[in-house]
Parts: sequence; structure tokens; C-alpha cells
Amino acid sequence: MRALFADLALIVISIGAATAQDAAPAKNSEVPRAVAGPINFDALKGAWVRPDGGYTIAIKSIGPNGQIEAMYFNPNPLPFAKAQASRQGAALRASFEIRAGGYAGSTYELTYDPASDRLRGTYYQAVAKQKFDVYFVRQ
Repeated sequence: MRALFADLALIVISIGAATAQDAAPAKNSEVPRAVAGPINFDALKGAWVRPDGGYTIAIKSIGPNGQIEAMYFNPNPLPFAKAQASRQGAALRASFEIRAGGYAGSTYELTYDPASDRLRGTYYQAVAKQKFDVYFVRQ
């Protein structure tokens, strides 16, 4: 009888351990796998010109973490202090900050519009403390 209870206890423990193991993968599966991989930012690459003044953003490359290698032209080249791409839902976004050439923290917050192949968003002119709606077309 004692052996029967010992065998029964082992079966219960084994079933409990198997159930706990089965539950663990379900918990981990809640994390979407697509988020772990790099986002394809290729649509943002290229030269973009602002029709209202000829200002140009030239995006050379974008790393898998969203770090943008780019230059700003007005008309002379100015480096970006910060340049970062991201995804918000299905939208590709690009953020740029200029600190050189009298811009002192001016920023662009842009979203790629695939239907028109444009970058649309806002430009904050930090010196004047003014915000403008802007767009860029592919050059």
C-alpha cells in the first residue's frame, strides 16, 4: 500500500511539473516575435527637399536600431545633433535635431506618407520658438 501511495505521489508530482512547464512557454509566447527583429527603414533613405525653401535632408543610412546617418542643407551642410527613425504602428517616423549654425535645438518630427512618397510633420524653430507644418518630397 505504501508503494502505491509513493507511485501515486510521483504521478501527481510529474503531472504538476509537466503542467508548469507547459504554462511557461505560453507566458513567453505573449511577447510578439516580430518586435525582436530590426525594422526596415529603407523607404526613408535618400534626399528629401522642402519645397517652401529648398532645405534638404539627405539620409545616407539607417541602422537596425533606428540611428540615422544624415546631413541637413540650408543651403550649406549642417550636421544633425540627433537623428532617429522609429515605427509607431504601421507609420515610419524620423526625428532630427540641429544644434549648429544658429539653430540651437531646432527639430523636425516627420512621418513617412507612402501614398504620396513624402515626409510630413512639424519643424520647431527653437530660436524663434515657432512651430511650422512642413513636408519634404523625394529629390
